[in-house]
Amino acid sequence: MLELAAQYERGEPVRIREIASKHGVPSRFLVQILLQLKGAGLVGSTRGAAGGYQLAQAPEQITLADVMSVIDGARDRVTSNAELETPTTRALIDAWQEVADTQQRMLQNLNLAELLERVRGQTENMYYI
Repeated sequence: MLELAAQYERGEPVRIREIASKHGVPSRFLVQILLQLKGAGLVGSTRGAAGGYQLAQAPEQITLADVMSVIDGARDRVTSNAELETPTTRALIDAWQEVADTQQRMLQNLNLAELLERVRGQTENMYYI
């Protein structure tokens, strides 16, 4: 998604091969992920020789929460497989729910444009010998 965000302003689709080789992701795996993201309306695809994938919305409008809910599925509540609910298990479930809620808020507050700026900031400070 960050590669698509980086290419968003060009207005042209990005080929799977380009993303896969640039980031070391197997093409078959990448296709499956992109199909999920397409089904959720986060990316669009274009067929043909000049085809590929591109963001369906501006990078500022897509949050990491949007992406994660497609990839990992929506998670509402933390649950337990414990046979008995004890004060200990309840305290642990409550603590894990707080962690999950905090994580979700953080993912909702970080969009692809902001994350792309972080990436660009890191690459600008690199020195090569």
